[in-house]
Amino acid sequence: MYLQKLSLVNYKNLSHQVFDFEHKINCFVGGNGVGKTNVMDAIYYLSFAKSYFNSVAIQNIRHGEDFFMLEGNYLVNEREEQILCSLKKGQKKIVKRNGKSYDKFSDHIGKLPLVIISPADRDLIVEGSDTRRKFVDGVISQQNQGYLKALLAYNKVLVQRNALLKFFAANRTFDAQNLQVYNEQLVFYGTTIFKERSQFLQAFIPIFKKRYETIANAQETVALRYKSQLQEGSFLTLLEDALEKDRLLQYTSTGLHKDDLLFEIEGFPVKKFGSQGQQKSFLIALKLAQFDFIKQESKTTPLLLLDDIFDKLDENRVSQLIALVNHEDFGQIFITDTHAERTEEVVKRINHSYKMFQL
Repeated sequence: MYLQKLSLVNYKNLSHQVFDFEHKINCFVGGNGVGKTNVMDAIYYLSFAKSYFNSVAIQNIRHGEDFFMLEGNYLVNEREEQILCSLKKGQKKIVKRNGKSYDKFSDHIGKLPLVIISPADRDLIVEGSDTRRKFVDGVISQQNQGYLKALLAYNKVLVQRNALLKFFAANRTFDAQNLQVYNEQLVFYGTTIFKERSQFLQAFIPIFKKRYETIANAQETVALRYKSQLQEGSFLTLLEDALEKDRLLQYTSTGLHKDDLLFEIEGFPVKKFGSQGQQKSFLIALKLAQFDFIKQESKTTPLLLLDDIFDKLDENRVSQLIALVNHEDFGQIFITDTHAERTEEVVKRINHSYKMFQL
């Protein structure tokens, strides 16, 4: 799979740009603030129907304008695909594939697999469990539509159950039968999600460890550990035991929405005990393992986006990363950097064709 052409209008700080891409390596270079990362984000948007860096859709429209439009022309398994994403103020977002609008944006996920490595990934280490759950869910969802549907249904039921708990508190009432309906739905969808997350991590963790060993030259032991309340007992029992607490808090305090993925180095949290270099290596290994897993499961080579990667890594780690890209079966790659000469010098060491875009 490769992205042949990208057209964008009024996306973030970019008014109008058209890019014709090389099938292997494409580099966006220029000073800070010129829009390199925004081009990367536009490519990400075409795969996921949302921005990687800004979850508020309307904020992706260029200042002073009332709409944005992104269009990508792809070659997927020798078949041409056209994706269009647009948003106009006051209207619903539109996502079209080959001229036909999606009824549900979630149906688009996985059609154009993509992995991005960015300085923003540090949030996976420093932020709360919600960020790490989103990472796990994102990897699984790109190759498992059933999982994505179960996750969306679970989150919808969770919102409804929380609203019911608030209603009980506001009206000083309680209806156990009504609550039980939501409990049963949470258990139904939650059990599926728990099983899929457990199976995914069983397959994913060895891939991650192998990647880290290569990047860090096997200098330390790292681990990913799945932490879930469902490991302690049945979901229904957990909900019943937490009933009084939930009524007091007016929200659901137990369940799959509390899961976490623990990052460890030598048995200790990476956040507290990992050096900056170790944390960077950890994150790159995590993302390359994501690439490997998606490629393995989808039988399609994902696009790989390396945003500002050379500024954030020391020379040794850049060399390790380039060696991986050079010797392994990666597909189309997009790179951003502030220094054109540095980027060109690095990509010349990769025995593949490349194209430079000065912004």
